[in-house]
Amino acid sequence: MAEQTEERGITRKVLEGLVVSDKMDKTVVVSVEDRVKHPKYHKVIRRTKNYKAHDEANECGIGDRVRLMETRPLSATKRWRVVEILEKAK
Repeated sequence: MAEQTEERGITRKVLEGLVVSDKMDKTVVVSVEDRVKHPKYHKVIRRTKNYKAHDEANECGIGDRVRLMETRPLSATKRWRVVEILEKAK
């Protein structure tokens, strides 16, 4: 799920997800899916979590696949920024 990357000696988490909302200015809501195995029943469960991410250029649209990187708190709920758009929505 979360990879680690080195940038100026600081380890930051990196996530990939799908943009589900772009209605805010310079902010997108990204849904990140995680697959975990149930501890007792051993069934693989898909869990999704929504993150608000900073999109400086307002270039992300709904349905885009993006890569996020952890950053300092930018607002009350924003702690991620869009690093790159992996795939544009069709």
